[in-house]
Amino acid sequence: MTSAELSALLVLATVSSFTPGPNTALSTAMAANHGLRGAMRFVCAVPVGWGLLFSLCATGLGGLVVAFPPMRWAIVLLGTSYLLWLATRLWQTGSLTAADHAKLNVGFIQGVGLQFVNIKAWMLALAMVGGWVAGRDDATDRALTLLPIMVAYGFFSNLSYALAGALLRHWLAQGRRLLMFNRCMATALVGTALWILQGIWKAGA
Repeated sequence: MTSAELSALLVLATVSSFTPGPNTALSTAMAANHGLRGAMRFVCAVPVGWGLLFSLCATGLGGLVVAFPPMRWAIVLLGTSYLLWLATRLWQTGSLTAADHAKLNVGFIQGVGLQFVNIKAWMLALAMVGGWVAGRDDATDRALTLLPIMVAYGFFSNLSYALAGALLRHWLAQGRRLLMFNRCMATALVGTALWILQGIWKAGA
């Protein structure tokens, strides 16, 4: 991989990993409601799940998803349904005590599975495979170079958002601040779900 290719990869990794999305919104919300320790299982699950997804795409699964629209729609509908379910939970939660009973915390296995119904994760994995791996003589070496870089970006981006949520935790616990924060996060999740559906619809899936 040339230095120019690596530079382009790092730019894409930074933009895709640190811009808001379903994973970062959940990392922030879970840390604000449950503390950094409570969010760490999900923070660790994101890079593991994406790494598995990327590996499957690199071996040809991505081509099957692209070629079979019903499979794409199944992924999108499962993912958006889960995001909307989490959004309803967040919308109704106004205290740290209530958060403990609202099933807001996404565990490690759930977090790994969520990457497979996260269309943003699919788009990134397919873009990486299509732009840097597929059709290259050194495809295996490229995939093995890409994987740890993207896994690291996935971990540290979600950790950064979780740290922000954890730092706000005690301030949010006062009055109706947590309720307003959770409703903002719920709105972000709903907006993400609608953006995903609109994008797939325009693409003619």
